[in-house]
Amino acid sequence: MKRSLVLSLLAAALVAGGCRVGPNYVRPDAPTSGSYKELEGWRTALPRDDVLRPAWWQLYDDPVLSELVEQVPPANQTLKAAEAAFQQARTLVWQARSNWYPTAVAGVSFSRSRVSSNLSGGTRTVSGGSSTRGVRGFGGSISSDFTLPGSISWELDLWGKIHRQVESSEASAQASAADLANTQLSLQSELALDYFQLRTLDAVKRLLEDTAKTYERSLTLTQNRHQEGIASGADIAQAQTQLESTLAQAVDVGVQRAAMEHAIAVLIGKPPADFSLPPVAELAATPPPIPAGVPSELLERRPDVATAERNMASANASIGVAVSAWYPTVTLSASGGFESSDIAKWLLWPSRFWSVGPSVSETIYDAGRRSAQIDQARAAYDENVDTYRQTVLTAFQQVEDQLAALRILEEEAEVQDRAVKAAQDSVRLTTNQYEGGIVSYLNVVVVNAAALSNEQTAVNIQGRRLAASVQLVQALGGGWSAGEIPSTRDLAQGRPWF
Repeated sequence: MKRSLVLSLLAAALVAGGCRVGPNYVRPDAPTSGSYKELEGWRTALPRDDVLRPAWWQLYDDPVLSELVEQVPPANQTLKAAEAAFQQARTLVWQARSNWYPTAVAGVSFSRSRVSSNLSGGTRTVSGGSSTRGVRGFGGSISSDFTLPGSISWELDLWGKIHRQVESSEASAQASAADLANTQLSLQSELALDYFQLRTLDAVKRLLEDTAKTYERSLTLTQNRHQEGIASGADIAQAQTQLESTLAQAVDVGVQRAAMEHAIAVLIGKPPADFSLPPVAELAATPPPIPAGVPSELLERRPDVATAERNMASANASIGVAVSAWYPTVTLSASGGFESSDIAKWLLWPSRFWSVGPSVSETIYDAGRRSAQIDQARAAYDENVDTYRQTVLTAFQQVEDQLAALRILEEEAEVQDRAVKAAQDSVRLTTNQYEGGIVSYLNVVVVNAAALSNEQTAVNIQGRRLAASVQLVQALGGGWSAGEIPSTRDLAQGRPWF
């Protein structure tokens, strides 16, 4: 009969194992569009580059940038922390899956005890195996107890509670994996942005230094004209002021450049004192064409969207865990071992003991706790749905922002180039007029300042275009895809993922 009862419960567990209370997960709809609004007129990439590749930084054809970006994964401490967080999430999957299997406990114990003389009117207790008997008129007795117990317990997953717990932990681990990918993309994009900002500052400093050399020649010319009685002392003062202020601006650029260099050092896991980046000859003229793809692909290429979606799945499974609390808990358990008061007889067959049997428990009254837990789980799911939809909207906004920025900055660069050329012509003509004695040196100062300002603006636009291209890469997911998330099988088997 006992064997039949156990077999019946096992059969019931196998049949009911497919019963999972709570809602099955279905990805909610999210607001999308058929095409990007700002893509009109956008320069598409070559056909062989119609998909953004994971090594997106190679599009810029800058060996120094590529070397720096590739140092982020193995060295950045923030990324290592994200990897550790993923490892923690994966171990929680193993913990949840372990609940499918029985728990076995074994141990050994020894105790020596004295019975009070005042128990049962001062009886003497005589031990015999695991039983005792009392004899009146004697003091308390001392006895030994040697025990070698073992037990097995197994909670049957009749209502799918453990399945839902595993689903929730697996989805959370996948969300953590997507978080890791998003962290890596953010850090590598931040390094590229810092790098192009540093190169922009190099270009600005080089422009200021070259302009200072021109101003130095103008000062020399003015001094010579002053000696000939053609120019006044005021002209010399104006030329000197213009030269020194330009040199001061060139020096001031060093403050921002140093900060960018320090930031890059930290991103690649180095102390700022151990890292330096020499200036280059020139800043890249234009950003490379970035394959924007189609909006329908964006949800599968953004790791932050994948994180939000997996968090929804985890929250949905948690509803099932909460609902399962309304159902009884069925546990199979068995225990046994050896016990004796004499160590010489401890492990003999007559010293054995055992017990086996199922147990069923059900909460009768909890003052509404289970209902509140279900309501909390459903509200948490609704929160994750709203977060997911907002993440999707933000993703589309960021892509549209950077597409618009690249398009508008390209137009602005063309206009600014014409302004620079006109300013340079103005400097040339006004300088000739000054040398011919037609205008004062103040006119030269004004046109020089305008020319320098326009040239600086042109360099900054150039840097902003490169930065916008990096931000577009980041908004598009950096070549990542949802297929890179570890599968439930990978999580269960502990396969390396990153």
